[in-house]
Amino acid sequence: MSVLQEFSRVHGLDDSQVEQLLNDIAQLRAGHALEAELTQEALAAIWWSGLIEPGDGSAGSLIARFGLIDGIHQVARWLRSEATPSLATEHGGDLRAALRRWRPRFDDGALVQAIRSATSLHARLLLPSDPMWPSRLNDLGVHAPPCLWAVGDVSLLDQARTAAIVGSRAATNYGVEVCAEIVQQLTAQQFVIVSGGAYGIDRQAHHSALAAGGRTIAVLAGGIDRLYPAGNEALLRRIAAEGCLIAEQAPGIAPSRWRFLARNRIIAALAGVTIVVEAGARSGALNTAHHAAQLGRPLSAVPGSVHSASSVGTNRLIRDGLAQLVTDARDVLSLLTAEPLLQYDEREGLRAELVRLLDALDDRHARTVLHLARLSGLDESTVRAGLAELALLEQARCDDAPDPRWRRTPQQS
Repeated sequence: MSVLQEFSRVHGLDDSQVEQLLNDIAQLRAGHALEAELTQEALAAIWWSGLIEPGDGSAGSLIARFGLIDGIHQVARWLRSEATPSLATEHGGDLRAALRRWRPRFDDGALVQAIRSATSLHARLLLPSDPMWPSRLNDLGVHAPPCLWAVGDVSLLDQARTAAIVGSRAATNYGVEVCAEIVQQLTAQQFVIVSGGAYGIDRQAHHSALAAGGRTIAVLAGGIDRLYPAGNEALLRRIAAEGCLIAEQAPGIAPSRWRFLARNRIIAALAGVTIVVEAGARSGALNTAHHAAQLGRPLSAVPGSVHSASSVGTNRLIRDGLAQLVTDARDVLSLLTAEPLLQYDEREGLRAELVRLLDALDDRHARTVLHLARLSGLDESTVRAGLAELALLEQARCDDAPDPRWRRTPQQS
């Protein structure tokens, strides 16, 4: 029995409803060939996303062993027969307990409506086998999502330069200002900003990225149709239009405290670096930070006043050596490139490499990276990295052109 036949039988679909279901899947999978096997895989992923809670290791282990399609078939057989699986503890926990968790949702008719809701939002369904699947999520192993529901530009999900900015919902003026500065600087360096769409630092991170003409991703804690919190609905709609909204659970599933915590692993996994701007002693941002640390991602934190409750968490991350202290985007870039910031040339207050590159720049004539490499005696990758740093210091700027050309800013001449 195919997944389509199994799904139709369990949910009591007639021929016209099956046809509608196939049309809906075709819309969700726009841009992908819809051969029979790919349609089955998409439907299996949809079923999984409505069946399980985020990060369910038992489900992830089954999928890793059998695949999306055969995995859902195994669950269907076990639930029909009431038999105790022979693989009871082989898949990241007690599989019998997992089946008890999944049983109430297995035939939930709301999933059919969820698919219709997703098509009305012009959502996309991404599978791990897709070229646009964010490869960093694979680091989550059995805790990776079986699929992603997305609205907006899905090409942002697998960009090389991606930074997660998280922090307290009850952000102070200090936190908001520092967040805005760092995001604007990172956006100028073509970073995609990832956050959770919440109040406080999350909101400021998204807003600053959009205001600077950059791109941003919001990871939702419920279905893609649940724009929460309500006070950020306009912002989230703008992100859908100019950036990307993603969710791992099927539409219709409401956000909850557990799901907020679970979605933090997605934020940490998507980003090449995580920056905690403000966090109280029990802030959810610390949960994101710990996910980043477990994944081996670079983790940084902005220090705050010892008298501020909103900086207790960030100061503790720095004190315990879990996060690197950062004050601006230059620190973040140094963290990513593992280049020390203290090797300065006494003449300019810059590293020797940057002095050589600055000497090669001219304020009247823009030069290509290759030309600058020849003039400075540096390799092209070092020149590109140095130009990015000089741009942050407002000592160099790039002229808009099909072939980017750089010049020294006039005030530095």
